[in-house]
Amino acid sequence: MTDLVTIFGASFMQRALFAVILIATVAAVVGVALNLRELEFLSDGIVHAVFPGVVIGFLAASYDGIYLGAIIAALIATVLLTLAAHRGVGEDATTAVLLSGSFALGVVLISRSTSYATGLEHLLFGQLLTIRTADLVAIAVLGGAALATVLLTWKQQLFISFDPAGAQAAGLSLLAYKLALNLAIAAVVVAASRAVGNLLVLAMLIVPAAIGRLVSRRLHVIVPVAIVSSVLVSVAGLICGYWLSVDARLTISPSAVLVLMMVAVYLIVAAISTTSTRVKLVKQRSQRPSRAEAVAT
Repeated sequence: MTDLVTIFGASFMQRALFAVILIATVAAVVGVALNLRELEFLSDGIVHAVFPGVVIGFLAASYDGIYLGAIIAALIATVLLTLAAHRGVGEDATTAVLLSGSFALGVVLISRSTSYATGLEHLLFGQLLTIRTADLVAIAVLGGAALATVLLTWKQQLFISFDPAGAQAAGLSLLAYKLALNLAIAAVVVAASRAVGNLLVLAMLIVPAAIGRLVSRRLHVIVPVAIVSSVLVSVAGLICGYWLSVDARLTISPSAVLVLMMVAVYLIVAAISTTSTRVKLVKQRSQRPSRAEAVAT
């Protein structure tokens, strides 16, 4: 098994490491915000809606066109979904229609390519071990924009999450702040489209925040737990992906290994949290006086 010094001595692994750390950090922070607003399904819709743009960019200019195509598709999808939800058109129904229609359109477009299977696999699951310096720049710019958007509107996003009626009465524009958060989600999706892939980025947005919510209900704990778990599991997944691909000589997606490890950590934390809660309930019941003891006293 290759040691870590050798693994990260390779330039392509260094680029992959920087990429997963950047994506994991930004996705965790944005993920907490969308988790508090209960926008997981909408983020799924944005992820799938970006796919046709990724495909068109890929067909037009290979991997150099992915980001531009994804940005255009993300902007269109985000605005449409936000306006539909704001006008009460039925957010879940609109998201579901856009999700299925956009993904089908992307598959139809890529099927016109002679390298259909390979192209589809790379666009859906990313090419983490083959990203370039230009990809790191794109990830940093898009991720930085997403992070800045969320942090600059953090207090307002929290206010709207916990008391939307009060926020509206205080003069906050629910549409504007929802659009800002949705654009941040879209920026993360676009940033990760080349490295992690269009589908797997959804797990990086949702799972770390869910882990944080399992550990604590306090926001000042949820955010650091989400960030730390996201970064550590992503780096561990990258290393395991390398071992499986290079040492074990298995044809496997490192991004998929990363996501599987993240889901596994969530299941472990969920099991521990459930067990801990049950133990506390048992202790509380055992400490309560029985009905006979209560009557005697």
